[in-house]
Amino acid sequence: MAAYTEAMAEANTEPRWLDETEMRAWRGLLRMGWLIEVAIGRDLAEAGLSFPDYHVLASLSETPGHRMRITDLAARISWSKSRLSHQLSRMEARGLVCRSTCPSDARGALAVLTPAGLEAIQNAAPGHVESIRRHLLQPLSPEQVGALADIAEAVLSGCAGKEGACAEAGEEDGGCPGEVAGFGDSDGEGRPATVRPTEAPA
Repeated sequence: MAAYTEAMAEANTEPRWLDETEMRAWRGLLRMGWLIEVAIGRDLAEAGLSFPDYHVLASLSETPGHRMRITDLAARISWSKSRLSHQLSRMEARGLVCRSTCPSDARGALAVLTPAGLEAIQNAAPGHVESIRRHLLQPLSPEQVGALADIAEAVLSGCAGKEGACAEAGEEDGGCPGEVAGFGDSDGEGRPATVRPTEAPA
């Protein structure tokens, strides 16, 4: 964040304030992401899992032998190694995963899906898919779903290689990778920080 601020100061250029359509897109993304995450997270909780639990279990269930190097798993789900380590410890205490040494690298460690973890993901997956359909896909036409997929891929292509940095930043500020900051952003005078100061908040 400091580097970004310094770069803006050195450029000494007028900020490119968001126009009405851009603001609708940005605020819509924030609110949509938050509400959908809360709704789907609530449904997952009924199966005894959290979003982080599901991310880890789903990733391990899709790999040969239901095991993966911890560093590879962190990269796959765009988390810092520290955050993943804490999450694995919580899941180990519940018997969902375990850790073992890597046969090909004594310094490496593997995250391993346990039988209880496999059963948990198998039980949760059908309801999770229906939750995604109910909260995200049903309000959209097939064309809109395709457009949403294209938009997501276009945005994510610009983030390629930055996942690790984002994960570390999210951990440093107490946030959670995958959560979007920005709700209630203000310039100190009650105006949204993304709107030109002379314009009224949307």
